[in-house]
Amino acid sequence: MPKPEHTGLNIPKYTKVYVMYMDVCTIRLHRKTKSHLDQYREYRNESYDEVVMKLVGIAKAAKDEPELSREAVEKIEAARKRIKAGDFVTEEEARKRLGL
Repeated sequence: MPKPEHTGLNIPKYTKVYVMYMDVCTIRLHRKTKSHLDQYREYRNESYDEVVMKLVGIAKAAKDEPELSREAVEKIEAARKRIKAGDFVTEEEARKRLGL
């Protein structure tokens, strides 16, 4: 097997390297708005761009399929009422039921 030739970057020539440059802009937010966005972060290193795009996706889905969105909201509200009333299974109870 022939030995691959190397470039000056210590990367074999047959390796494809893709470089993406993002067109980035800066926006100003009130601290309160930033703290609201923080509540929607699913993991510590999630960027604000990811959070905003997730929220935009939710807003588009709500606009495109309002009935589905209304149904989801109703189910969430019903679940919150059940939880508030104490009608839920704890993690420990679920583990016992599942034999874990």
